[in-house]
Amino acid sequence: MTTQKITPFMWFEKDGEEAAKYYCSIFRNSKIITTNAWVTQFELEGLTLCILSGGPQFKLDEAFSLSIPCDTQEEIDYYWNRFVGDGGEESMCGWCKDKYGVSWQVVPAKLSAFMSDPVKGERVMASFMKMKKMIIADLDID
Repeated sequence: MTTQKITPFMWFEKDGEEAAKYYCSIFRNSKIITTNAWVTQFELEGLTLCILSGGPQFKLDEAFSLSIPCDTQEEIDYYWNRFVGDGGEESMCGWCKDKYGVSWQVVPAKLSAFMSDPVKGERVMASFMKMKKMIIADLDID
């Protein structure tokens, strides 16, 4: 088993443990590893993350996001609805924020392959630039 060398650390004003429990409720393969008054370490789908409950000095923004490659529209709908429907907000091109302000990219797993195709790439990009939540059937991939 390999050890993850780099761990994303997110600064929250407060409620780091509550947020980690929220994320663990969304992702099937998840768990809280350790928690104390300042830092909660948890795992989502094999990725270890930490939340520092550090006070109001710093705010999360779109400069940092977590990407979820989804195989089906149902999977996209599941994550999108969980984040946006529970106090988050929609953005464009498959991006949204959850109720804690973390930015997520909820995208088709094959999006990179679609985009790298020299013929289809521009059509795919033109179609998803009009979307908030990604709709696989509406991507111009044919």
